[in-house]
Amino acid sequence: MEIPAINLKAIVLVHWLLTVWACLITWLPTSYVLGNMSALAVGVWAIAQRDSIDAVLMFLIGLAVTILTDIVHFGLYYAAGEIQYTSAALYLFRFSGGMAILSLLLKPVSCFFVYQMYRERGGEYNVNFGFPRITRNRDAYQSIDHQDQSGSSASSYNQAEGGKPGPLSY
Repeated sequence: MEIPAINLKAIVLVHWLLTVWACLITWLPTSYVLGNMSALAVGVWAIAQRDSIDAVLMFLIGLAVTILTDIVHFGLYYAAGEIQYTSAALYLFRFSGGMAILSLLLKPVSCFFVYQMYRERGGEYNVNFGFPRITRNRDAYQSIDHQDQSGSSASSYNQAEGGKPGPLSY
């Protein structure tokens, strides 16, 4: 089954619209707005530079970080916002909260599609942050079992006639 291609512009536009609707009423702190809008600004950078691997990777990391921060924001501020608003503004609060939660629910799906774009632009499957790692790839090592004995005098000084090793000198 082939994964459908989702345009990066559509992802940024949907999350921008949901973030704007989530901020219709001021129940979320400024850090929610700044975090989401800065991640979307990196998304605009990824749209502008079509061949940049770094822009897409930074947008992916930004979306992943805002998933965690959104969960913290909702946990801390949703109950206080529900108590704060009266029945007249309660519908507006519920709409705003619903759009914020919908944005949060769509972010893992968006991360999946942005990761596919990252791979299409030439990104590696495993993301390397520059930390040293231990691998089991031994192709670059030379074996010590088979030494080069092609006519070197250093390796033949201990051998007697007939190819048998001579007495060891201590």
